[in-house]
Amino acid sequence: MALASVALAMLAFVGSHFALSHPYRRTLVGHFGEAGFAGVYGIVAALTLLWVIVAWRMADNSMPVWIAPGWWWIVASGLMLVASILLAGSLVRNPAFPHPGAQKAPVRAATGVFAITRHPMNMAFALWALVHLSLWWSTRNLIVAAGILILAVGGSIGQDVKKRAVQGQSWRAWEQRTSLVPFAALLQGRARWRDAAPGWIALGGGLVFWLLVTAFHATTVSPLAWIYQNG
Repeated sequence: MALASVALAMLAFVGSHFALSHPYRRTLVGHFGEAGFAGVYGIVAALTLLWVIVAWRMADNSMPVWIAPGWWWIVASGLMLVASILLAGSLVRNPAFPHPGAQKAPVRAATGVFAITRHPMNMAFALWALVHLSLWWSTRNLIVAAGILILAVGGSIGQDVKKRAVQGQSWRAWEQRTSLVPFAALLQGRARWRDAAPGWIALGGGLVFWLLVTAFHATTVSPLAWIYQNG
């Protein structure tokens, strides 16, 4: 029953994101306005996320069928630092955020984390999900991580479709300079490697966030716990 609650909570969290971002967005914006819609979206997201957290904590952390070897936890921690940098960098000058007149603005060069991927926030969550899937295969972990991965990848694709409809050629030009898959535009020569340095805000913010999350996990599943136990 507890695992069913985790699955239902995750379905509500992911499903509400997709529903509010696409089929019901225009109707709700018409009723509440942009600011009101953002408030509704935030409340629904917070409530469903809270449900996920409560359900996850109540579910039995049954014996996993897979636990990664100790050395991989150190690698995974490094990958989570990369995800943290992408997340922090996504908060600065993100073209995916609503901007009045964005369709008329000149298309800028892809720099920082946006030279790596045009959806750094979603790719940070996708990397989080992949890392957690690689570490620990318990039922509740698989449900939550798989849900986040679906939301991150599906949300990125859906956002591209929506932005093309709203911004037209402006967003298509941005897509030509960037890539959804991290590093693809760089490898294809559509973005320049020298422009891909994340910058101090992304590096500093990402490092602080990574340290806080790592410390929070220190007594359970973080690399700090592994080093303590095996040092």
